[in-house]
Amino acid sequence: MEDNTKPTGNPSDHLANERTFLAWIRTSVAIMGFGFVVVKFSLFIKQISLLADTQVVLPGKGYSSEIGTLLVGLGVFIALFSYLRYRNTEKQLINRAYKPSLLPSLFITIALVIIGVLLVIYLVPGL
Repeated sequence: MEDNTKPTGNPSDHLANERTFLAWIRTSVAIMGFGFVVVKFSLFIKQISLLADTQVVLPGKGYSSEIGTLLVGLGVFIALFSYLRYRNTEKQLINRAYKPSLLPSLFITIALVIIGVLLVIYLVPGL
């Protein structure tokens, strides 16, 4: 009698893959939450300036909404990416042909560093 089932691999490898996926999901939710806060804080500042009795000009460059929206979009991209990477790694583990890839992690790290630098430039007065 033949066994037609695919090799399953080591269960601890599959569990580690799942933990990594969940860590990516937590990261994407945190980035989306931060982006949401940035957008809503911008709206809050605009409302405060409209309700002020005196003409108060609040310092700022006015890009908070765009930055927050960019962060939410990045969080969505990371969530989608993490699922695709999870499924790809799962297939590789099942076939016992796992090949680590540093390029996707490097891409996301570079994107976050660029956004962080842009936020610092945005927040530092006079730049």
